[in-house]
Amino acid sequence: MEIFHTAQRVPTNSCILLSTREEALAYPTGGIALGFCRACGFVSNTAFDAKLTEYSGRYEETQGFSPTFQRFHRDLADRVLERFSLKGRDILEIGCGKGEFLLLLCENGLNRGVGFDPGYRADRHAPAAGENVRFVADFYTEKCVDTAADFVCCKMTLEHIPTTLEFMGMVRAAQGDRQAEIFFMIPEAQRILRDCAFEDVYYEHCSYFSPHSLEHLFRAAGFFPTAIGFEYAGQYLTIAADTSDGGAGRLTPASDLAELAAWVAKFPALFSAQLDFWRARFAELKARGQTAVIWGSGSKGVSFLTSLGLTDEIAAAVDINPHRQGYFMPGSGHRIVGSQDLVELKPDVVIVMNPIYREEIAADLAKLGLSPRVMAVDDGLHGNGAGK
Repeated sequence: MEIFHTAQRVPTNSCILLSTREEALAYPTGGIALGFCRACGFVSNTAFDAKLTEYSGRYEETQGFSPTFQRFHRDLADRVLERFSLKGRDILEIGCGKGEFLLLLCENGLNRGVGFDPGYRADRHAPAAGENVRFVADFYTEKCVDTAADFVCCKMTLEHIPTTLEFMGMVRAAQGDRQAEIFFMIPEAQRILRDCAFEDVYYEHCSYFSPHSLEHLFRAAGFFPTAIGFEYAGQYLTIAADTSDGGAGRLTPASDLAELAAWVAKFPALFSAQLDFWRARFAELKARGQTAVIWGSGSKGVSFLTSLGLTDEIAAAVDINPHRQGYFMPGSGHRIVGSQDLVELKPDVVIVMNPIYREEIAADLAKLGLSPRVMAVDDGLHGNGAGK
């Protein structure tokens, strides 16, 4: 692995709920050393230590309170149900989070489901009449090999796993001779590199895939990829695969290695330019005596704040997830507030951590009678010309 990006003193969890500012400031940190494999295109945090991470009931990751994400999630579930003809079938979801997607698949397709996630919260789910879904608040391991299914789904989880081939081999072994279809969704690494989306580089994400490396992994684990796709304005990469070779649905291997290597080479300079852009913006805000907040208190927000070393330049982190409000950001100690708190804060600038929510956030601000300047993390790329 060729190391191309490093960072020190990075919070080892970015979605953990921390009750006090002191606890947030003292939260354990680790290092990032992104390495690139020229043979397959895999990118990994070579400094990752799994013992430093925590996935539990206080890991609050859901985006399900956003109307924009809700529409996407429902649409994705409908397309998955149609694409894989899921009706009256057994579904396994690995890394089901709070269970929203599995419930959509089972309710809309009359399927039977089981979901694994150590961060699942039973107190957030009131089972409906006739619901045939079971949740296990634990990791999916080799002890779970009796959970073979017709359809295996795993969304936004593989990037958290350092030993990806071992993990995928375990998933394949659990299916045995059973004919099963597979659907995985993860962050798309080439976009992160090309756009220098440094807010998407954080400790929990230890494994990064582009189409070529993802196909390579699935083939090496004994799966037969049938489709590669992109979702959510290109932020997410999806792969569909079978446990046997259907022949007709076989996917031609992707060939993005050369382009990926080029963006890896450019990343250090792009990253430096991004930091320069944002530091200049915050210097301007300070000179004008203006108040700024970030919107989005999850992983992207933690990475943005800690990468730039921001303290009193940001008044608060806004989040519409009520389960995050009142807590504090790991590493930086910023308080997480609800959008209604902005009426009192009256920010001059709101910096959106995910550009896909920009219009939704602008509408929320207008409803509150506020009209601050709205920026987004990708404004740095456009503003400094780094991606040109």
